Amino acid sequence: MCTNGIKERRQRLHDLLLALVAQQGDLELMDGDHPSGLVSGGSRDAPADAARWLERNRRVLQRYQALVRTAVTLDALLDAEDGIAQEPS
Repeated sequence: MCTNGIKERRQRLHDLLLALVAQQGDLELMDGDHPSGLVSGGSRDAPADAARWLERNRRVLQRYQALVRTAVTLDALLDAEDGIAQEPS
């Protein structure tokens, strides 16, 4: 079971990630349509098409991963600042 602290952190991470995604004007989605090179009977250019498809999806995934890492880092910074603010003087 999740404690309230974990739920709050998840919600904060979710909100941070949504805010980061909203700032991205040209954020692409992964391409789910596989090229002909990934199925039998493809053309001569099929392997090159498959390589381009995989490379594009890899770049899109890396961009999403960077956004998630940024959200986690921002969350950790917020936790650190909150911890400093709550320390007794």
